[in-house]
Amino acid sequence: MALKTGRGAAAPPFIVMDVITAANVRQAALPPGAPHVIRMEVGQPGTGAPAGAVAAVQAALAAGAPMGYTETFGRRSLRERIARHYAAWYGLALPMDRVAVTVGASGAFPLAFLAAFDPGDRVAMAAPFYPPYVNILTALGIEPVIIEAGADTRFQPTVAMLERLAPRPDGLIVASPCNPAGTMLHPQELADIAAWCHRNGVRLISDEIYHGLNYDSPLATAAALSPSAIVVNSFSKYFSMTGWRIGWLVLPDDLIRPVECLAQNLFISPPHIAQIAAEAAFDCTDELQANVARYRRSRDLLLAALPGAGFPRLSPAEGAFYLYADVSDRSNDAHDFCARMLAEAGVAASPGVDFDRMRGHHFVRFSYCGPEADMAEAAARLAHWR
Repeated sequence: MALKTGRGAAAPPFIVMDVITAANVRQAALPPGAPHVIRMEVGQPGTGAPAGAVAAVQAALAAGAPMGYTETFGRRSLRERIARHYAAWYGLALPMDRVAVTVGASGAFPLAFLAAFDPGDRVAMAAPFYPPYVNILTALGIEPVIIEAGADTRFQPTVAMLERLAPRPDGLIVASPCNPAGTMLHPQELADIAAWCHRNGVRLISDEIYHGLNYDSPLATAAALSPSAIVVNSFSKYFSMTGWRIGWLVLPDDLIRPVECLAQNLFISPPHIAQIAAEAAFDCTDELQANVARYRRSRDLLLAALPGAGFPRLSPAEGAFYLYADVSDRSNDAHDFCARMLAEAGVAASPGVDFDRMRGHHFVRFSYCGPEADMAEAAARLAHWR
């Protein structure tokens, strides 16, 4: 007799994780001395945690500091430091009480979705999008509403697109800089969207985990533009701390206690040791800005080299560390295209179908946060592969 499974058991895979597995298998099968697989499939910074963050953890462990539960929203010193970060970067006076430290941004999204929405609610986002948005919402019984955005709006939503939605959604997710296209909502565009959402009773969730990784356009935070918006951020990208699993939420007043109660039950508290590292990371500006400069150089190299390697249609890449390439002139099956590129050129990239289930068969995402030498070698391999 077959047992019942829950709705979450039907969640589709996050395809990039399968690409990681395939790249690992290929690398392990290579003979000694063979050219290594170049990893452009995942947003994994090529550098580890900043030296000051590692040193702070080493000092705490050497001193025998207890690593137990913290308050559910995290250590007060870290929350205060995050609040000061908003004053320094955005000129925003943010009360510490609105800051919730989370188990990565991945832990922040379910908290935000559960606190803000009910099963059956509708939450909009522009495609292409970060796949777990849809997968988590669906597992929670919340309906994703997909807005098809294109290169004409830098793959970002507009107020005009939102006005055409009928009925109006209960929520909207935006990401700036965004994954997979690396494009941004410019400050006035984000302000217009935030005002539209607040005016129309639409809960705005702003994914800002790539803040700090912006090259040509200024940043704006939804926390400064709307009293009802939820902001998600993380130490994984700009701070280069993916494996430490530490992020944060900036919450509107009406969701502070609801999110705290949910977090108490789902996570108890963020990892203590990661919080020590995260607080120290704020003082590692020189090292972090050197990482940004490296990403910029890799971006500029690829924007110059990839068109000649058979990838002439690339996203503007204003921020983050991704290029979204239209490969429709070479394939209508991005999954197969990426598999061949891995097998024949030794370059791992992510098929666009992970980010856009309708049009993604024609797109490939390249991540350029790996070593600079690898990014240059990737361009050379792809030119030869063409």
